Amino acid sequence: MKILVVGTGGVGAAVAAVAQQRDFFERITFADLDRARPEALVERLDDRRFAAAQVDASDRGGIAALARDADAVLNATDPRFNMPIFEAAFDTRCTYVDMAMSLSSRDVLLGQEQLDQHERWRAADLLALVGMGVEPGLSDVFARYAADHLFAQIDEVAVRDGANLAVEGYEFAPTFSIWTTIEECLNPPLVWERERGWYTTEPFSEPEIFDFPEGIGPLECVNVEHEEVVLVPRWVECRRVTFKYGLGEEFIDVLKTLHKLGLDSKETVNVRGVEVAPRDLLAAALPDPATLGDRMHGKTCAGTFVTGTGEDGSPRATYLYHVADNEETMRKYDSQAVVLQTALNPVVALELIASGTWNGSGVLGPEAFDAVPFLDLLTAYEEPHGLSERG
Repeated sequence: MKILVVGTGGVGAAVAAVAQQRDFFERITFADLDRARPEALVERLDDRRFAAAQVDASDRGGIAALARDADAVLNATDPRFNMPIFEAAFDTRCTYVDMAMSLSSRDVLLGQEQLDQHERWRAADLLALVGMGVEPGLSDVFARYAADHLFAQIDEVAVRDGANLAVEGYEFAPTFSIWTTIEECLNPPLVWERERGWYTTEPFSEPEIFDFPEGIGPLECVNVEHEEVVLVPRWVECRRVTFKYGLGEEFIDVLKTLHKLGLDSKETVNVRGVEVAPRDLLAAALPDPATLGDRMHGKTCAGTFVTGTGEDGSPRATYLYHVADNEETMRKYDSQAVVLQTALNPVVALELIASGTWNGSGVLGPEAFDAVPFLDLLTAYEEPHGLSERG
């Protein structure tokens, strides 16, 4: 398999670190607007299977030109660039994989631009695997596994994310893309119910305390807009789907302040003759999350809490989760825990696609595929880690 990775920030670099330890691919080309980033990555890893290129992620034609010699395109950019990369993969008859879906708007559901093209991709016998990071991604795989192997009937699929990560030396330093974080957290959160369909609530609504495993402990989690709420009901029989994030009071206060000041805006303003979007300026001013690993300590947990009726007919509640410890991810991959946890899953998925274990056509989410091969391979990547379960 020949792979084009568009975007060589923290997640793209972590993809390289994970893939380097596997042998399922012939070549991976890492491309970025700033050519120096992939060139530095390729030089550092010193692997003849890796190559560097320059591309503008908004340029469908430029991406297609690079993808003509590829079998798969992995989108490792912010989701604002999804559609040109998605379309370029279709143009070049490549398998497409991303880790976050096309953006929502007032009248368009999260991911709808991509899902609306399902029949077009299916007719062309092409696969677009969307939302294949950790959340969405691994969390969706957990939902499918629970439905197939643990539950006779599911009441709620409740994705819950929390961490006890701390970054030394900064008053405020997000451990993931602030651009994407703002998009998720300040948009109206999505909830899905069988009787009601999709509906939205207020940002940071319906707080609850969730006790996270492996020493992270109880955190207040709030509603956030996320792809699992869009994807899970399409393939998993259940009554309700929610996503809540343990952001913390301080982080929520910062996001609310940014919104009040208009610094979350994607619309450009003129600053002394230069057009700049406040959110882009904010992202440029904050430290690059990829560079924070040696200042971070703690763990991050991604998981899916499933409630309903077990296969024995008794009430059941199970939390399926994956924990990444920053000390371990830095030692093994030289990548901080949050970006590594995100990057790990698309590499696993690409290996399953390369082997033919996962196959299909159309625009599909992770829960459209058998979860067991994925979880088995994830465990092989991370022995003795992988799937963890708390009843």
